[in-house]
Amino acid sequence: MQTILYARVSTRDQTLEHQITQAKSAGFRVDEVIADHGVSGVQQRLQERPEGRRLYDKLRAGDVLVLRWLDRLGRNYEDVTDAVRHFIRQGIIIRTVINDMTFDGSTTDPVQQAVRDAMIAFLAATAQAQVEATKVAQMAGIELAKEKGDRFRGRKPSYDRKTFELAVHLLGLGNGPSSVSKETGLSRQTLIRIRDNPEAASAAMQRWGL
Repeated sequence: MQTILYARVSTRDQTLEHQITQAKSAGFRVDEVIADHGVSGVQQRLQERPEGRRLYDKLRAGDVLVLRWLDRLGRNYEDVTDAVRHFIRQGIIIRTVINDMTFDGSTTDPVQQAVRDAMIAFLAATAQAQVEATKVAQMAGIELAKEKGDRFRGRKPSYDRKTFELAVHLLGLGNGPSSVSKETGLSRQTLIRIRDNPEAASAAMQRWGL
């Protein structure tokens, strides 16, 4: 039996080290850490992520999957509930660092199964609801800016056109974000965003006149 911590690091404010420290502080003894960087919990299903796919291949009955919270699996209701139910059907135990919750398929009592499944559904729905609320707040901010006559441009890119083109060139040659970071001075997360969606990065520069 092995204990695997899965982490999803999707924003600049999150770090893999923080999620590992939280788990260890909560008393978890982790045998291996599997982490996806720069991926969206809304747009990418767990099985579509490079390291998320490894979970399906690596976990076996009796293993423990540790998550900071269920939203690390995703923020899409269907995706999270499908993933959790798949794992517990395989005999895998899921534990969360926050609130130390446990989900497993060992119980055969129908009432306990119903309570467990209802809790999974509730937590998954809450994760998606948080995303929807954020979208609404963002749209309200955009509309307010338009009403004031301001041009909504989003966050200003941390790079200019020359640095962007160098980054795209190096990434296109097969260099990883970490090595390209040393050449360009851009953060690894920024390079991942450029690599995954260069059109959006270029559009952001145009909005800012870069």
